[in-house]
Amino acid sequence: MMSLHEAIRGRRSIRRFTDQEVTGEQLALMFDAARWAPSWGNSQCWEIIVVRDRETRKKLQETLTPRNPAGPAMDTAPLVLVLAAGMGKSGCYKGERVTKFSEWFLYDLGLATQNICLTAHALGLGSVIVGAFAHDRVKEIVGLPAGYEAVTMIPVGHADHRPAAPKRREVAEFVHDDRFLG
Repeated sequence: MMSLHEAIRGRRSIRRFTDQEVTGEQLALMFDAARWAPSWGNSQCWEIIVVRDRETRKKLQETLTPRNPAGPAMDTAPLVLVLAAGMGKSGCYKGERVTKFSEWFLYDLGLATQNICLTAHALGLGSVIVGAFAHDRVKEIVGLPAGYEAVTMIPVGHADHRPAAPKRREVAEFVHDDRFLG
């Protein structure tokens, strides 16, 4: 398997896939990577719904915002992972919010999502993180109960293309010593 740094630098948003299936072993490794993601107070507030059914994936695709570039991925990937959060866990202590940011669950799911996508890439798979969609409709499609919210979707499969790396800011542009010097 590639090094962590190679996975971080080499991962790309993949939006077109072959029809080759993702194996159970590959999925198990991605889920184990999510399992080990850090979370607020070890709350592990994530739930993952694996959507393989093509008609259900089409319904999920219809929830995307107009012109969302991830649209084709929802149809061509052999599966879509829907990541959901149990509300009232992350950012809370004994049921009370203890941080300024009430959406701390987004941070936790972001960490789990990144672990999944980096592992997929290290396994030779492609993925794309989808966030612009009708969240309540997705919640309904995958049957999430009250107290849970759909946060992101990740089409996963074997890439049929390898896009070039997008331009990145230089480290010196975003690292500041002692104080922000905008």
